[in-house]
Order: sequence, then structure tokens, then C-alpha cells
Amino acid sequence: MLKFNEQKQIDDIQGALELRPEVEKIVDNVWEKGFDNLYYLGIGGTYASAMQAVTYINGKSNLPAYVQHAAEYYTTGNKRLTKDSVVVLSSVTGTTQEVVKAVDEIKEVGATLIGFIDTENSPLAKKCDHVITYPAPGTEQIKFFMVADRLMKNNGEFDDYEDYYKELEAHLAKGLVEAEKQADAFGLAFAEKHRHDAMHYFIGAGNQWGAVYSYAMCYWEEQSWLRSKSIHAAEFLHGTLEIVDETTPVTLFLGEDEQRPLAERVKNLLPRICGNYTFIDSKDYAVEGISEKYRGRVLSFLLMHCVTQRIDAHVEKLNCHPLEIRRYYRQFDY
Repeated sequence: MLKFNEQKQIDDIQGALELRPEVEKIVDNVWEKGFDNLYYLGIGGTYASAMQAVTYINGKSNLPAYVQHAAEYYTTGNKRLTKDSVVVLSSVTGTTQEVVKAVDEIKEVGATLIGFIDTENSPLAKKCDHVITYPAPGTEQIKFFMVADRLMKNNGEFDDYEDYYKELEAHLAKGLVEAEKQADAFGLAFAEKHRHDAMHYFIGAGNQWGAVYSYAMCYWEEQSWLRSKSIHAAEFLHGTLEIVDETTPVTLFLGEDEQRPLAERVKNLLPRICGNYTFIDSKDYAVEGISEKYRGRVLSFLLMHCVTQRIDAHVEKLNCHPLEIRRYYRQFDY
């Protein structure tokens, strides 16, 4: 398989899960001090992960959790973000200029900053009150959700927290690599069909909405230089459906959380108006050892990432375009 290192991927996921004691210590400290609001801060891909985490919390908790876009914060501000707030963020390089600028202003407010910063001694690593460094691709959501899960456990909303993590620690890493193997043939067929699309529409809801948002922008547009658009499943029915015809490339992500019915509504419509649609459903990928009642938590969009990684590996090969190349991003000041 292209760009597939089974043992490394297992080690990366397992290593992320092993961060739990460190995460729990930080979260418990924050919990004991008390806080007024919880914010997940991001831009681009980290903004997508923030949306996933907050959608997850909103469906399962009464904790006051919000998404905060970094650039919107330093231009517009947010009066609800106070010295008693907790801000969670993630960065690979620790240098993303919009996040650095937002964090500088948040520090002036006095909020508590929890940073998953993959580069030690970077600007963001130095600015956060609590820092966890673990540079492994594809683990950001695990970290974000780990914070959410511990807060919900402390809030009396996750009684089987320990049982859940026992299952993840025993089965998640292996289950994901098996799902990626299962998805490889599909990924090749999808890449062969769509690698020259003039425009491709990706649709999702719930924790798949963040995945769709990120996949269209950060993967197809930024990495593969393919034109695409992300649409929330609920909003697709209020505008975008009118430009779909029998030839329009449309892909729908179906997850397993509370908003699955929104995606299913689109699934029921597309065959009636489109002849070029694809459904990617996390339910099609069994993971041995993970209870059905837990599949709608972190698992369903991690499975979706397994599928999209296969698509991307084949698009890269077929289009002879290394995904690391950028025309503009971080190539010069702007």
C-alpha cells in the first residue's frame, strides 16, 4: 500500500492514547479551579478539529463549550472569553501566526491556555500555561476529545469513561489500520475517477462536518490543488442542491453521531438528482472490540480519515504531485 506504515500508525495512535494520564492531570487541575467557558481555538485544520470537539460536547454535555476562530478573535474579540475561561488549542509547528496573535491577546485577558504543541520551545509552546508535546500525524482529534471526555467525566456525564478508554487502548489502533487496508481499493477507484474534477462537493454533518471542512480545504485544495467545496448536510438543502445535476461530483460523509439523520436526508435525495455521487459511511468499517454505543464518539471520523488517507495517497501518485509542495502557504510573507 502507498504511504502506509502499519506499525508506525499503530504506535502513533497508541502513543496518543497513552497521553491520557497527563491530560487528566491538567484537566483535573482546571476543573478544581473552576471555569466559566471552554473554548477550542483554531484556524484552518485546527479550526475544523475545534468544530468537531464542540459538536461532540454539545451533543453529550451541558458544559459551556465554544469554537473560537483565531483570526476572528484578534479582530472582533469575544467578551465572553474571560480570565476564568479555558482555551484549548493545537499546533504542529507552534508558529501559526494567527494563533500566536490570538494567544497573545488571550494571555492579556488571563484565560488558562492548554496547548497540544508538537514542536518544543516554539512560540506557542512558550505561551501556553499547560503544554503537551506529541508530534504524531492524525492524533489531534484524539487529544481534543480526551480533554472533552475528562471534563464530561468530572461533570458526571460519562460514567463509563474508564470502560470506554479501555476499549480504545486495546482495539482502536489496530482497528484503524485494518480499516485503512479495507479502504485501499476504494481509495484507488475514487482517485482514478475524480483526480481531474473541475469541482468536487463534499458534504457532512455532526462530527463529520469538521472532517468535510478540513478535507475539502486542507487536503484537496491545499495539498492536491484540486478545486472543492465543503457543505454542511443541513445547509446543502438550502441552496447548493440547485447546482447539482447528473454529472456533478458529490461525496457525502456519513458518521454515527446525533446528526447522522441530516446526512441520511441528503443520501435519500442525491440518487434522485445526481448520477455522480459517492457515499462514504463509517458504518461500513467494523472495528473489533469497540462497543456499538461508543462508535459515535471519536471513532467514526477517525475511520473517515482512514478512507480519505487512501484517496489522497492514490491522487498523489496518479497526479504526480507530492502533497508536501505549496505554491504560496508559508512560502513568503502575506
